[in-house]
Amino acid sequence: MTDTGRKIRATALFALALGLAGCVTTASPACPPGGRDHLVAELLFGRNIGGRLGVSEAAFRRFVDAEVTPRFPNGLTITDSRGQYRHAGGRLVREPGKVVMIVLDEEARDLPRLAEVASAYRRRFAQESVGIMTRRACVAF
Repeated sequence: MTDTGRKIRATALFALALGLAGCVTTASPACPPGGRDHLVAELLFGRNIGGRLGVSEAAFRRFVDAEVTPRFPNGLTITDSRGQYRHAGGRLVREPGKVVMIVLDEEARDLPRLAEVASAYRRRFAQESVGIMTRRACVAF
């Protein structure tokens, strides 16, 4: 397995563990006046292809404009990230990434849309996985 494959597998397992932890039933968060309980999703996108930067800022922006915003037109937040994992041979591997945070309006409609976005990114940029984390939060705008 390649370094990229191992990194992606490790990222996917980490995201799965976090996602499963988020499946535990907990009380809704306490919201101040004007706030509402929502599901918030964070998508984790790696930007390396074949061990080097392969997804440029412009390419990522085009992807978001074409695939993410049409599915989530009420808005999203994008932040830069730096991921890392230890290669099976012991070498530390680092990768730039992006985190896209979206407040979901209708869970039944929006959860499948997250999977569609992840699938589109994997296809377009030859990625093995995209991390998806969800959590409950009190949201007010």
